[in-house]
Amino acid sequence: MKVKSKSIVFLFLIFISFSILSSNAFAKNLFEDKDSDTKYSRSAEAGFAEEEFRRGVQSYYRGLFNDAINQFERALSYLPEENLIIDWLGKAYYRAGMEGDAIKHWQYAKDAGYGGLVLDNRIEVVRERRVTGVDSNLNIRYTETGSFSGINKENKLLFSQPISVLPNYDGTIWVLTYGSNELLLFDINGTIIKRVTGPLVGFDRPVDIMRLNDGDLLVCESAGDRLAVLSDKGSFKKYIGKKGRGLGELVGPQYACQDENGNIYVSDFGNSRITVFDKEGNGIFNFGSRTAGFDGLKGPTGIACSGESIYVCDSVKGAIYEFDLSGNYRDMLVKEKTFDFPESMKFYDGYLIVSDRKHVSTVETGTGIVFENAYIGNAPSRITCAVPDKNGNIIVSDFKTNEVYIMAKMSELIGGLFVQIERVYAEKFPEVTLEVRVQNRKRQPVVGLKAENFYLTEDKRPCGNVRLTGAASENENEDIVIVIDRSMYMADYDEALNTAIREIASNMQGVGNISVISAGQIPVIEYQGKPEGLLKLSSKALKAPLSKNTAFDLSVRLATNELINAEPKRGIIYVTQGRFDEASFARYGISDLTTYMNNNGVTFSVIQLENTGLVQELNYMVNNVNGKSYYVYRPQGLSCVIKDMLEVPNGLYSLSYTSVLPTDLGRAFLPVEVETYILNRSGRDETGYFSPLN
Repeated sequence: MKVKSKSIVFLFLIFISFSILSSNAFAKNLFEDKDSDTKYSRSAEAGFAEEEFRRGVQSYYRGLFNDAINQFERALSYLPEENLIIDWLGKAYYRAGMEGDAIKHWQYAKDAGYGGLVLDNRIEVVRERRVTGVDSNLNIRYTETGSFSGINKENKLLFSQPISVLPNYDGTIWVLTYGSNELLLFDINGTIIKRVTGPLVGFDRPVDIMRLNDGDLLVCESAGDRLAVLSDKGSFKKYIGKKGRGLGELVGPQYACQDENGNIYVSDFGNSRITVFDKEGNGIFNFGSRTAGFDGLKGPTGIACSGESIYVCDSVKGAIYEFDLSGNYRDMLVKEKTFDFPESMKFYDGYLIVSDRKHVSTVETGTGIVFENAYIGNAPSRITCAVPDKNGNIIVSDFKTNEVYIMAKMSELIGGLFVQIERVYAEKFPEVTLEVRVQNRKRQPVVGLKAENFYLTEDKRPCGNVRLTGAASENENEDIVIVIDRSMYMADYDEALNTAIREIASNMQGVGNISVISAGQIPVIEYQGKPEGLLKLSSKALKAPLSKNTAFDLSVRLATNELINAEPKRGIIYVTQGRFDEASFARYGISDLTTYMNNNGVTFSVIQLENTGLVQELNYMVNNVNGKSYYVYRPQGLSCVIKDMLEVPNGLYSLSYTSVLPTDLGRAFLPVEVETYILNRSGRDETGYFSPLN
């Protein structure tokens, strides 16, 4: 009986193994001979194609996209109609920044019946955003895509009367609650991961939360007649202000903002004025009283700072007024009775976002034009705050319904997510690790996802032991390439150039790697190593001489190449006097360069040594590659450049699992798929890889 039992078990294991191998028949014969009558026979051409294809896949995952293109092309020379190779050739073109060629190959495979909905979606998204680019315009309609309720399914109260929200760069969201006197930290799925009650005596009817320039949090306590300063983690540090009508005193503070000099402006509702504190918390002046041509503030609520202007909502008048940083009245930006009862007002990318009972509206700061983004309808709502998050949504607090809404653009809700498996690590097979990039349809990264937002399968069957092993948005180090303008225009900027390089290196604080590339007539790598190696670098020591013709395009391509296998957070900083010459874009256009950086997760920022506006080309690149521009001699210097780059949203995730697929001694092409879900949106990608040869 024992021998017979073992035989049955042995036969059962053989059957299971045969079933798995049968379901992965391509593991034995990746490319079948379509001209043969024998099911799994292969020609010599198929064997040659498979070998070139293997090399192409391996080059692709090593970031050698030009090599991968050549190897896939050679594979196609043996099997010209093999759609799997054509698909991968399109992927390699895409990562190399040549999206037109990528779409052409994907479309060819699609027309042949290959790829299904995954390929359809990929073609549609890439084709659409090549035309429209990154959409940062807030003058569009938003609709609710999900909500965090103050009452759970068991009818238990989680929080009461959310009044203000503050999204973080990692995808989490601070929510300030007036009713329960708490500051709550939510993850992207609506789970409360932290509760902050403030100082020992607790918050006293908090109304607004904002982030100060140094990263600390500021909470306005309306009943406490004070401001509470917290660390970025929520620990109490100190109070600012006290009850009263004198300098630095408050009665019912509502909302706050801060200018670039560090001064804090607070809408002092009870005193019908704006009270101003310096960055240390000392009262310095008040404004908003009646002056020539201005009737005075009656009920100041929302307040926002943009450059040299302070904008104030008046809830009694339903208007927005503009003042300078000294409190002098400038103009009425939005006429009276435009708004019903405006409360929070936040500045974002040239717009003021105003919460007005049942409406969320944006106002152009230059024209005062008002556009309605969302309307809650006839429900008993009171919108008190609306702020964009890092995922392209607007986070809205509804005081009456006791909910926090996540509102997305209609096009995003309908179209879903753009998901890409960028790299597969299988060196420790059967342990496999995927690098997955998640974006919306306008190329904006989606940050803050958790393990429950991903579903992994291999050959359409659930993967085992899946875990989220990393999220790039949480990384605290970044690799940088500084590209230095070596045009003749730079002759008079040696001191400014040296200042910029040393400040960047110093602010990296010894974390990460840095390279320097001179953008001269021929790009030259000047330095590679740790940041401290640049602290004494002089422009006089650069190998590349100043030139009348500079290869800016080739220098940016080279810088991007240097970063493809670097840290997940990676960026280029271009240090320039601000002008281009005729040779700057001789080989690659602006669109090609921005596409190459975007498709490989590289940001692009500019430090301009001349105090003038950015030229059109640089402005386009900064706006389309998640960058910023800086002037080297601005009052606050370059201290925030690295911090800003670290806080750029990054939607790259690392997922690991244990494979059960047979490898055919490393010759099998092993399929893997990933689906990503967030609220009412989802996206999917499919790829494959080879395990190490045994």
